[in-house]
Amino acid sequence: MAAEPPAGGAPRSDGPGPRPGPHRSLPPAVRGAAAWSVAVILFITVASLVVFAVVSLRTATIPLIIALLGTALLQPVMPWLLRRGLGRGAAAGVTCVVLVAGVCGVLALLTNSLVHSAPQIADALEQAGRQLADWLGPAGEKLQHALSEEAGAGGPAVGSLLGSLASGVLSGLGIVTQLVTGGVLTLALVFFFLRDGHRSGDLVRSVLPDERAEVVIACGRRAFAAMAGFMRGTTLIALIDATFITVGLLILGVPGAAGLGALVFLGAFVPYIGAFLSGTVAVLVALADGGLGKALWTLGVVLAVQAIEGYVLQPVIQSRTVELHPATVLFVVVAGAGVAGVLGALLAVPLCAAAVGVVSVLSGRDLRPSKS
Repeated sequence: MAAEPPAGGAPRSDGPGPRPGPHRSLPPAVRGAAAWSVAVILFITVASLVVFAVVSLRTATIPLIIALLGTALLQPVMPWLLRRGLGRGAAAGVTCVVLVAGVCGVLALLTNSLVHSAPQIADALEQAGRQLADWLGPAGEKLQHALSEEAGAGGPAVGSLLGSLASGVLSGLGIVTQLVTGGVLTLALVFFFLRDGHRSGDLVRSVLPDERAEVVIACGRRAFAAMAGFMRGTTLIALIDATFITVGLLILGVPGAAGLGALVFLGAFVPYIGAFLSGTVAVLVALADGGLGKALWTLGVVLAVQAIEGYVLQPVIQSRTVELHPATVLFVVVAGAGVAGVLGALLAVPLCAAAVGVVSVLSGRDLRPSKS
């Protein structure tokens, strides 16, 4: 006897035909959340592997990143030299020579000012610490007593002292060797990037298909433009900040004004955190030297310069670069410091700006190379 069809005339699906999978019974929101979760996990995994590779190979990757930043900063010099009849090799060589002279001159000035100002700053900070301990009352007395006991606990034995000195000398030689090697590698990479950087597009086109090659080239140009804008803008802003704050400290008679100005210049390359730390040191030195009144005047000078930077210099100078939200800047600075220390904090923001530029190209919002 044949089986009767179910009510409504719909055929029964008892046959061996394909049945819908279990994922089709899930709501669209759940399927979308699952897809996004997989994408986020893959992104975090790839990013972790990239960071691990960069940190593991930091002897080569850090000079490479610094060379890219230096090339981005010096690239506008090349067309000017080429228009005056120099070849690309000669122009790159002249630029590298000027770069070495400039870096050595800046380091000499900073070292000289810091060496001469360091004793004044150290004495002023020690006096500021004593004043703060006096203001804290019993808690300050306990802290000062603990520090004095730690300092007067007795020096190490002669043999231990000699061992520490020998270890320090060996460590210093190792650091100097790494710095010299990294500096030579960075300079060589800057030379080759300046001389042969215009061929990078042809190299990409020879390896990848046309459509993908153009996307990769657009990403590279956008990232390079973001790094160039950041480096030029930050260098100019750091110079202006250091000049105005140094002049203000000299007018107020704060000791070690040149050294504090050098700290402000270096701190400007670490957004927000560097300015806060260098400004705090200046205020503490002023507090120790002239009391609360001079400290307040110094704080006013630092805040005024930072306000001019935030409301005038930043929008005007860096308006043509990739703009990052302050929360993003703070996050990447802290993350970079956690991964690679001070150098990671210095390199975090330009690398993040380059990454944002690449994302803007891949998302289709910016397919044209921006001008820095």
